[in-house]
Parts: sequence; C-alpha cells; structure tokens
Amino acid sequence: MNSEPGTYALVLRNRKPGPLRIGRLGTVKLQPGYCVYVGSAFGTGGLRARIKHHQRIAAHPHWHIDYLRAACDLVEVWFTVEPLCCEHAWAKGVAQLPGAEVPLPGFGSSDCDCDTHLVSFHRPPAVRKVRQLVANTVNVHR
Repeated sequence: MNSEPGTYALVLRNRKPGPLRIGRLGTVKLQPGYCVYVGSAFGTGGLRARIKHHQRIAAHPHWHIDYLRAACDLVEVWFTVEPLCCEHAWAKGVAQLPGAEVPLPGFGSSDCDCDTHLVSFHRPPAVRKVRQLVANTVNVHR
C-alpha cells in the first residue's frame, strides 16, 4: 500500500454486540457478525495514512467509523488505487450483496446523498462478489 489516493473498504468483526453511540448520529445496535465500511482517501497521505488511522482505536473519535472501531476488530482491508472516487458506488454495491443489512442509516454518509457507508452481515461477504463489484465499478469510471 502506498500514499496514492484511492477507495477502500474495512471489513470489521463485531467484538461487543449491543448498543453503541456513534457521536451525534445516534445509536447503532451491533449484532454478532461483520460490517463493511466504505471510504475514500484523497487527502494528504492517501490510502496509507487513512488506513493507518483506521488500524488504531481513536482516543478522540472524529469520524463515525472511529466510534465503531472501538467495538469492532479490523479483519481485512480492501482497496483500489484509482484517481477517481469509487466510494459511493462501492457503498451502494456492498449494500446490495446477499445478506446485507443497514444497521444505522446515515453512517459515514453525512457529506453525500448515500443512504449509508456501513453495511452489516451475519457472515463475511464473499470475496468473489466484492472483487466483482470492485472490477465493475473501476471499469465504469475509466
């Protein structure tokens, strides 16, 4: 991974099922299972800096995902180095994967018109389906 810009998805496993307050957004009721959070890194430091931030538990949460990381383990990171932002297409695509549920509308999407950038699953989503989603999204933007 490098400091180039791109889009990423964090696969998280719920460590503490139950209610969790996400700043002013409200409370999410975490179920046992997995979550996928989709974001983009087009600022200073690109993907490397953003993913490094998400690997740690934030002492002073800023983004919605910072609150969630306190209750979830980071299992995997999926990313693509692309000069165009695929974040919104990925978020919509992940929400359409089999078994997807929206645990808290508005999560991670306060600066766009997406329903959410967080999707939960009882089991980890199939990597094959995610690769297909990423390939289709990248091809559409080229």
